[in-house]
Amino acid sequence: MKNWILFLGTLVAVFLLAMLATTIMDRKAEARFAYKSQVQIEGIEPRDSVWGLNYPRQHQSYMQTRDTTFKSLYNTSGHKDVLEEQAELVVLWAGYAFSKDYNQPRGHAYAVEDIHKTLRTGAPMEKGEGAMPSTCWTCKSTDVPRLMDEMGVTEYYSKKFSDLGSEVINPIGCADCHDPKTMNLTITRPALVEAYEAMGKDIKQASHQEMRSLVCAQCHVEYYFDKKVPGKEGAAYLTFPWKDGMEVEAMEAYYDQIDFSDWVHPISKAKMIKAQHPDFELFKSSVHAKRGVSCADCHMPYKTEGGQKFTDHHIGSPLANVENSCFVCHREKKEDLMTDVYDRQKKIKEGTSYLQKQIAKAHIEAKKAWDLGATEAQMADILKGIRHAQWRWDFAVASHGAAFHAPLETSRIVSSATGKIQEARIELSRLLAELGYNKPVEMPDFNNKVAMQQYIGLDIPAEKANKTKYLEQVVPQWLKEGKTREASTKTVKATAN
Repeated sequence: MKNWILFLGTLVAVFLLAMLATTIMDRKAEARFAYKSQVQIEGIEPRDSVWGLNYPRQHQSYMQTRDTTFKSLYNTSGHKDVLEEQAELVVLWAGYAFSKDYNQPRGHAYAVEDIHKTLRTGAPMEKGEGAMPSTCWTCKSTDVPRLMDEMGVTEYYSKKFSDLGSEVINPIGCADCHDPKTMNLTITRPALVEAYEAMGKDIKQASHQEMRSLVCAQCHVEYYFDKKVPGKEGAAYLTFPWKDGMEVEAMEAYYDQIDFSDWVHPISKAKMIKAQHPDFELFKSSVHAKRGVSCADCHMPYKTEGGQKFTDHHIGSPLANVENSCFVCHREKKEDLMTDVYDRQKKIKEGTSYLQKQIAKAHIEAKKAWDLGATEAQMADILKGIRHAQWRWDFAVASHGAAFHAPLETSRIVSSATGKIQEARIELSRLLAELGYNKPVEMPDFNNKVAMQQYIGLDIPAEKANKTKYLEQVVPQWLKEGKTREASTKTVKATAN
């Protein structure tokens, strides 16, 4: 009986081992042909659908960036009107396009569509001195590296937004980050290379792991349009203010030294700086960065499908994919990890919500001082305080992941901004008293977006009517011309099997 049991056991073991060997061989065969080249890309190919012929899994996962269902405590991948929730921001950005329209960002697949739809782009078909520069396209499309290659970088920056409307039709995608011949990560935006050079660094020395963050740093950074580059006058030259460091104070000093401002605030007359989205700069100060974690580790974690391991190109919040993003390193429960993130966000949100209301009040109090006859000398330090406070507040909130990436640094920045605006308001109260005004300045309704936009003089119905005309008449023509051009462009050829 024992012998029969051993014999049957041996047969079962051999059968299972054979099954395992067969599975391994199948998986190896699948791996060999999983990414068998179907087409050979020649030059800069902006269409993700073409890249997807060679890398279908990556392409299919990237297409999921069109999913807008994710919601966390404060953020979402869908439409969310920030001005509706925080109407005081209309005053902070008075005189700047963000006072018209500010929504939470959707996935990369919407990049071109959303820049068309937002009221911030005003009337992009316009020409002339006040028209938007072509530089505004830079982080929106895989067509940008193609255009830079065809036209030259400076010439690209020298155009107007409307000049390239029919050229920029593909959203962020493969060609922004990958070399089509080797599939190695590559930098396609010269501003990042130039920023490293300004710091005395060679970006070509970056490791593969560093590149998994640097390809994101091409766009997820603070930047400005330098119109005074020697030999490139007239171009809105994209520049990162990193020459003296990536800290908020270093960039603030950089802007002060060159007397740069994005706009002059029409209420307070302060020269303002608009922080863009300094995600990379704040991430660099984080514990994750210090431990060698890259952006892709959390926002594009590896996944397995059909026995194949590949990078998930459904770029989004790690909170939407905790198992693959966080559990690689962390062993806590999912609920505990998310609670930790939300606790940090709540504390920083409390600080920024208080801060932005104080800044809004300072702008209005400054206007009162001007109305009462304040001099430029009396207002100089006050306006500088408003400028620095709002820059630091914006630096903390414009980076949507700041509270997670670097909670300590973000809290420090918010605290320093709060101190500066409190000092500015104290100086304003003293100045108003000197000017004979000894009561609180009357404030508008900070809880009503429509009222706030009317308060600063915006005609939103007219803005929306202009936008509707643009979306119905201009954009379809641009897309039609772009698709016709692409259809006649030969950038790929079939690969022999």
